[in-house]
Amino acid sequence: MSTKIFISGRFYDKEDAKISVFDHGLLYGDGVFEGIRSYGGKVFRLPEHLDRLWYSAKAILLEIPMTKDDMGKAIYEALAVNKITDGYIRVVVTRGAGTLGLDPNRCSNPQVIIIADRIQLYPQELYEKGLEIVTVSVLRNHPAALSPRIKSLNYLNNILAKIEGLKAGCIEALMLNHKGEVAECTGDNIFLVRGGRIITPPLDAGILEGITRDAVIDIARASGREVQEIAITKHDVYVADECFLTGTAAEVVPVVKVDSRPIGDGAPGPITCELMKRFHEATRQ
Repeated sequence: MSTKIFISGRFYDKEDAKISVFDHGLLYGDGVFEGIRSYGGKVFRLPEHLDRLWYSAKAILLEIPMTKDDMGKAIYEALAVNKITDGYIRVVVTRGAGTLGLDPNRCSNPQVIIIADRIQLYPQELYEKGLEIVTVSVLRNHPAALSPRIKSLNYLNNILAKIEGLKAGCIEALMLNHKGEVAECTGDNIFLVRGGRIITPPLDAGILEGITRDAVIDIARASGREVQEIAITKHDVYVADECFLTGTAAEVVPVVKVDSRPIGDGAPGPITCELMKRFHEATRQ
């Protein structure tokens, strides 16, 4: 069965799902998106994802041409027509077709695209044995230049960091901010464990406010764990007892080596494993 793609009110076969080459989402990365998961036919934290999508659109003065309720219904419909219960949903809103100039006022008809599919970002082996990452030279975008809280279609900053990480033999890479502090990875938020405390960079470190990040913080605190959102340096990473990443596609994945340095004893730590288990239970119930 061909994948059915939702584009602005209609479903198209994957091969026929097209937008204009003059769309500013393509020409300039002018648009916003969300990556969302479904478990057992239920969309994980859908209201939070839709809120973030609308906030991102508002920040770039892009009006989404449908309501949140209609967007939610379309997401569930995309899952249903593709017969997906456990899957990944990519929601994209572009500026729409315009001219070859930058002026967004010359664009019309913003496009809403919903793709429901399956995804496995990392092989199961990495959840059991842990991931190795490397710090790259590509800095996270300066928050005074472009807010990292806008989940825009222009991901070149992350892609350049990803390329550098892949060239170093790592499928994920750690990015620093303009202060030299730890920000986040190319597609995931980062957490450390030290002395039983869980720490993660704050939003003002120039990171995306991850939905899975927030969910893991909630789960950790509900289980009695102390979680602190504080500035982190590479030194903090190197001396941490444990390290793990969170993301919509990644969920919770342990990190056992950073810049060729083993974290803790070089194996997924007990708190990381506990949070992986609790997250799995929370999403599959």
